[in-house]
Amino acid sequence: MIGMAMALFAAALPNAVVLRPVVNMYSKPSEAAGVVSQAIYGANAALLEQREGWARIRTVDEYTGWAPLAALKVGPPYAVAGQLATVTSLFAHIYREPDVTVHAPMLTVPFETRLETTGDEQGRWRQARLADGRAGWVQAGDVTLNEAPLNTAEMLALSHRFLGLPYTWGGTSSFGYDCSGLVQMLERRHGVMLPRDAQPQADWSGLKPVSRTDLAPGDLLYFGASPERITHTGMYLGDSQFISATTYQTPVVRIDSLDDPHWSRLLVAMRRVK
Repeated sequence: MIGMAMALFAAALPNAVVLRPVVNMYSKPSEAAGVVSQAIYGANAALLEQREGWARIRTVDEYTGWAPLAALKVGPPYAVAGQLATVTSLFAHIYREPDVTVHAPMLTVPFETRLETTGDEQGRWRQARLADGRAGWVQAGDVTLNEAPLNTAEMLALSHRFLGLPYTWGGTSSFGYDCSGLVQMLERRHGVMLPRDAQPQADWSGLKPVSRTDLAPGDLLYFGASPERITHTGMYLGDSQFISATTYQTPVVRIDSLDDPHWSRLLVAMRRVK
């Protein structure tokens, strides 16, 4: 009954659509406050509160934070019905006409952005209806019209595409991920909705413990001072290798080894999707 009541309450909240390629979510209504997460272009969020040019929003993964009201459009949800295109390139330019040589892109959106499409096509181009109502054109090679969950092998292959992207605290997009943002995104592509942060992920009921000797590609690794003080996560690739967004040595998405003493002494939990 509580879950149903919360769902009804959420349905009654105003909706806010993100208008920027990526918008930071802050702990307080100030850019001087800490960044807690991000929301990408076209994402829908529940509008919880407004205060002097700021909005406290809740994203679909139940994360809350403050975002500039100017970065949002309060109104009906975007890209939830009709023919949708999902960005599969790391970034996609959207143009005012189906030509890359006339004008600069209207905007550049990150991987996973969902766009409403009008059905109009010109050669390799698809027309999109943007979140602010404008029309734009995206190249067909940057999107898919038939999004489907990936299997484990496909998810692991996808993970390599993000190697070298910058580590960004609070990052949830291909402009820059943090450790839990990267793992959450990979599992989302796998059809699994993980919590946003590393500790709640490790504690989540949808995962089960696994021993190091039984690790398999696709398992999740959690690092920290103890199982109750987890500060980092990555995804196991096999042969003692794992991928993560880290600030260790080079602040990028990179592949490291569990045989490295730095990581072996911090590994405190291993999990597998049930």
